[in-house]
Amino acid sequence: MDGLARIWSAGDGITRMVAALLLAMSVSAWVLILWKSWGLTRARRDLARAVPVFWAAPDVQTGRTQLAVLDREQILVPMLDALLQPTAAGTLDAGSDAESRLTRLLRDALHRILGQLQTGQVLLASVGSTSPFVGLFGTVWGIYHALLGISATGSISIDKVAGPVGESLIMTAAGLAVAIPAVLAYNVFGKWVSACEADLEGFAHDLREMALQRRVADVDDGLRSP
Repeated sequence: MDGLARIWSAGDGITRMVAALLLAMSVSAWVLILWKSWGLTRARRDLARAVPVFWAAPDVQTGRTQLAVLDREQILVPMLDALLQPTAAGTLDAGSDAESRLTRLLRDALHRILGQLQTGQVLLASVGSTSPFVGLFGTVWGIYHALLGISATGSISIDKVAGPVGESLIMTAAGLAVAIPAVLAYNVFGKWVSACEADLEGFAHDLREMALQRRVADVDDGLRSP
């Protein structure tokens, strides 16, 4: 902390700007890490609990009601709502094949849900990839600034060089300290999102099969009726 305080007090505007940028990147990354950890953990638990409850329901409307209670992150209900939405008459959607329409509706809903789950991944990747270079730039600039100050005194010795240069190297360490949690969180969240995506794709496939079977059953009932 003393080294950072000396860098801040002895540094120029660029050094302070680099330090402030690293601080902003660290704060934003940690806020995002905590928020996504909470949201993705809830989403994974909701998937494990809500899907069996839905399929155990006696009918679709009851299943949706139960699903809405358990689906706290709203990753399952949008797919079911997309399946149940009415078709507007006189549109290309109404004239398309039923199987193609169901596939399109579920695919679009799934893409929106995955976009919701992947929110913030770009920021984590950007912080993880750029913060080491930001810290390295701060180190190079700090060393340059320190050497200019030493040369202005007219005498150069190891003890006068080692202190300022060593303090400047703290910026590189700060950049790595910002990058490492962001990279680790990005990899972990990517794995969690992939697991959720596999479960959501399975749920979408089952919904599509159910809707097609119900449509076939309705057609058969219509043909059998006098």
